[in-house]
Amino acid sequence: MKKIKVGIAGLGRLGKVHANNIAFKIPNAELTAACSIVPAELEYAKEKLGVTDVYTDYREMLAKADIDAVVIVTTSSEHCWQIEAALDAGKHVFSDKPLGVDVAQCKQAEKAVERHPELTFMLGFMRRYDKSYAYAKQKIDAGAIGTPYMVKATGIDPEALVEGSIKFAATSGGIFLDMASHDIDLMRWFMGSDVCEIYATGATFKHPEFRAAGDDETGAAMFKFKNGGIGIVHVGRTAPHGYHVETEIIGTEGTIRVSGVPRKNLADIYDAEGARTECVGSFPERFDEAYQLEMQEFIDCVCEGKQPGVNVYDGTKATEIAYATTEAWKTGKIVKL
Repeated sequence: MKKIKVGIAGLGRLGKVHANNIAFKIPNAELTAACSIVPAELEYAKEKLGVTDVYTDYREMLAKADIDAVVIVTTSSEHCWQIEAALDAGKHVFSDKPLGVDVAQCKQAEKAVERHPELTFMLGFMRRYDKSYAYAKQKIDAGAIGTPYMVKATGIDPEALVEGSIKFAATSGGIFLDMASHDIDLMRWFMGSDVCEIYATGATFKHPEFRAAGDDETGAAMFKFKNGGIGIVHVGRTAPHGYHVETEIIGTEGTIRVSGVPRKNLADIYDAEGARTECVGSFPERFDEAYQLEMQEFIDCVCEGKQPGVNVYDGTKATEIAYATTEAWKTGKIVKL
């Protein structure tokens, strides 16, 4: 079996997830190089992943490492130039979301992908690879709920991790850019249409630090789609019970609801507090299998010379919509696309 040699850039919380999948769970991939500006992350690569070819300079890794592909899990603002540099160096590229932090960056990445049709590029919208969301899409495509006309999406980070959100609030780009890109991508995917009009608002009731940083702890947005459909997104950072993600797709003949209760597993607990279900505590836990499946898809596409279903243009669209949502939130006005 041919193995694709991969270099990873960024070994933070999500970077470690991808690195472990590549190193230990993807049979036709081999993690051969790692890059980070954090010394502890490079030590992790050596000690836990067995990677001895490590770099603090991304361009140096591209020039010197024995790699076929690059997986980019760095700070969002770095993604687009790193995508361009890797493609121009002849490497296949997987980049985690978002594609870029503004539309100009996204267009830069688009041009790089278009210059290199011989190379595989994939963007990490991993929820499309979650088995429940993938099943929902299959049922919609098969006509099981008729014509979908509304998507309602909720994504709330746990209160237990709110201090980290507060720390980065001033540089996050705002709650919709920070929290809603996966939900925006799913809405486009399920509706088969693009957004043309947006209204958004936000609120802060528990942690005034968000408002002091020009952000909010909770946001809600309504989207009108070009085909007449409706999207509703609720994002936040203070779920008391854990990491809460759910999506409801409503059609003319039925409804599909994914993760109405964000279950940790299929166990129910009966004790002095009553009958209860434990909830997942973080996105790596909820989407553990999806992260592995999306990386397997990327490596398989590289091996077979194909392009995956999630492309650079999906990243640009999600960024455009998230920016327009942020404008609607900040101005209180309806924004048209």
